Amino acid sequence: MTGTGINGAADIGAAAFVEIYQLYGRQSHLIDEGSAAAWAATFTAEGEFHSPSYPEPVVGRVALTEFANGFFANASVAGEANRHVLTNIVVDRAGEDELEVRAYLQIVATRIGGESRLVRFTTVTDRVVREGEQWRIARRTVHRDDQSRPA
Repeated sequence: MTGTGINGAADIGAAAFVEIYQLYGRQSHLIDEGSAAAWAATFTAEGEFHSPSYPEPVVGRVALTEFANGFFANASVAGEANRHVLTNIVVDRAGEDELEVRAYLQIVATRIGGESRLVRFTTVTDRVVREGEQWRIARRTVHRDDQSRPA
């Protein structure tokens, strides 16, 4: 059952929200465990990842897989385990099979045998589309909290 939610946004329904929540949880586990191709498959074939932490946008599953492999390899070389922690997930309908998802993302690094530290705190804004029975991320835009927002 869908209707109008807080601030007049169209509700997506409980089942879709659970699917999105699972997508984000799975995606975090996949990149942190080094399952790069599976992480990239949570994006559309031409999915985009835009983040000021990296010099260029990453576009397409091949590039997304390479990106995730590099993220995991860099942590391994540093002797760290990384964890992506998504919270405060807000999902709004943007079209029949399209959603806007906003969430807070913390990246925490733990030195093997050592302490944990917060690497960065960000806000992600995603355009998520339904492809068949799956929700996939078409475009992710990351904003770092330690950087000013564009005017």
